Amino acid sequence: MHKIVKIALVVVGLIGAVLWFMLPESEMPAADAAGSGSLNAMFWITYLLLGLAVVFSLVFALKNLFSNPANLKKTLFVVVGFLVVVGIAYVLSNGTDVNIQEMADRGIETSETTVKRIGAGINVFFILTVIAVGAMLWGGARKTIIKK
Repeated sequence: MHKIVKIALVVVGLIGAVLWFMLPESEMPAADAAGSGSLNAMFWITYLLLGLAVVFSLVFALKNLFSNPANLKKTLFVVVGFLVVVGIAYVLSNGTDVNIQEMADRGIETSETTVKRIGAGINVFFILTVIAVGAMLWGGARKTIIKK
């Protein structure tokens, strides 16, 4: 399997190098260059490699997660904790967290639901910031108090 991956990477690298030399000249207008076949092929290779990286990362992360019950339990606690923070933030947002007139001037939807979701996002950010700072302070204080 390792040899197959190496060969595939060499082939993709060679295709990329050939496409690099087939790119349009710098004097070509941007609109014409954007329609270039070699440029589109390079984008497709990039999308393919990015998609493969995402899929393999997810597969191996989930495999490792489900192979150890202790890790699965910790992950579930973190996910549930995050969902609780999001729920609290949504309840705390009152729909007046942002300037509605400024949003309307920029062409952004200004419904009550949208404004409440934006406020919830802002509240999630602040709550998680407070939790992170608290965790750092707690860890520092604990190290200072309990010296080994």
